[in-house]
This record gives sequence, C-alpha cells and structure tokens, in this order.
Amino acid sequence: MPLSNVFDQINSEYYELTSAEKKVADYAVIHQQRTQFMSISELAEEAGVAEATISRFCRRLGYKGYSAFKLAIANATAGRSELPVREEDMLPADGVREMARKVYDIDLGAMSQTLELVQPEAIRRAADMVVSAGRVLCMGQGGSMILSQECAHLFSTIQMNFIPVMDSHLQAIAASQLTPGDVVIYFSYSGSTKELLKNLRIVRERKARVILVTRFPKSPGAALADIVLQCGSREGPLQSGSVAARIAQLYLIDVLFGEVCRRDWEGCRRRREMVAEVLSDQHI
Repeated sequence: MPLSNVFDQINSEYYELTSAEKKVADYAVIHQQRTQFMSISELAEEAGVAEATISRFCRRLGYKGYSAFKLAIANATAGRSELPVREEDMLPADGVREMARKVYDIDLGAMSQTLELVQPEAIRRAADMVVSAGRVLCMGQGGSMILSQECAHLFSTIQMNFIPVMDSHLQAIAASQLTPGDVVIYFSYSGSTKELLKNLRIVRERKARVILVTRFPKSPGAALADIVLQCGSREGPLQSGSVAARIAQLYLIDVLFGEVCRRDWEGCRRRREMVAEVLSDQHI
C-alpha cells in the first residue's frame, strides 16, 4: 500500500530502486506538474529509460500502473499554483529582496515537508531511549557534524550525558566502547555514506541503540538503526549539505527535545533556568 503522498513514497523507496528507476524518480520529483500530463512514452523519452522500466517503477511504488501513478501525482500537486521554490530557481538577476524571499520559501518548505513526515510513535520511542540512556553520542560526517554538535549543545541544557563526537576515527573508537545502555544519534541526509555504515555496524556489535536522522527511511544506514526520524527537503545533486536540509533535521531534533522535556516539564525548566543563570555572567 503506497503512502498518501506519491513523492514521500518515492523518497521512502529511493534506495531500493534500480539506477534506471531512479532516473524516473528524479524526473518525476523535479518536474512534478509536467509529469502528470505526459504519456508513458513521453516520460520514457524524457527520463532516458524504457517504457517497461516505468511500469516496473510504478508497481514497485504500489500502484497498479502508470495511470494510477499519474493520478497520485495529480492528487499530490492539487491546489498548487506553482512548484515549491528550489535553489536552482534562484537567478543572478534577482535582487536581494527577491533572493531573500526565495531562500525563505525553500527553508520553510523543508520544515513543512518534515512536519508531514513526523511519526509521533517514532518521536515517543526516541524520547524513551534518550531519557533512559547511559550516554548519548551525537555523530555525523561533513556538514552533519555541525548538526551533531548542535544536538548535543541543546540537550546539554537538560541532560549532561550528551556527547558530540566529531572526528570519524574518534567516532569508531567511541562506538567500540559503547554498552547496551547507550544511544547514538547519527545525522546523515542520505543515510548511505561509508563512514556511517562502518560506525553503525560497530554500534550494533556493541548492542547499543541507534537513532538515525535522515531523508531516506529505506537507505542502507536506516537498516542498521533502531529508530529513523525522517526529515524533509529534497536536495538536488549540486545541493549537498544545503541549509534547508539542515534546518529540516534541526527541526526534528527540536521536536524530540520538546518531547523529552514534556516527560519532566518542571525538572527541565529548573535545569534550563540554572544554565541560563550561569551563562548570564558571560554577557557584557
């Protein structure tokens, strides 16, 4: 049974698609409005694949055929006057105000997509893990390391067991010394980097638990996670580490933080007040 939104379904299944099917998926996501009016032969020509590939692609997503797939696209885009603004829509001729408006739309769109993907049960289970954990190691690669630092910094205002681990070698070392009572929060938009898979395998060997923040819930990394928190924001091939994708992941962590605080509202409030008081001396 496909998800209610065809584009969420495509992202969910993306890493299980063949290379040819990914071409169809990429075209449909980029040209959403146009695809719903194309024949199967037109889409095959534009995507550079065989018609049989499109039929297999539709069935893989859970649709009976191409017509059902097009109807799903029409339902997903109904009421839109235009497609969401993307980074490639920004033009050199744009003034600062126009550019700022487009950036705002892109970032807001990432949060809106993430809100639609939030699974309350996953958030509750992740909060249970965090509250009961001995240590919580926050990890990521490249730009995602920044997110791991931000996560640890935020949660340190209510719990002192959050530790950011930045270097990939240190991550492997830290993972090798985990216990079953520990938790790793790993940030990876793709969920498919070599370092991610290497470190998560070590974590699993130590029987610690993993919360993965990613765009793709069926990525190789997601298969090694206990809980997947799926972010929104669709990145193109030239947008690796986009701010919109980071905002989407930070929004998820803020939601998780809110759920953890909800478990001990007064206790968390008192601890945050103490943190604010000691930090007040740092201001001029």
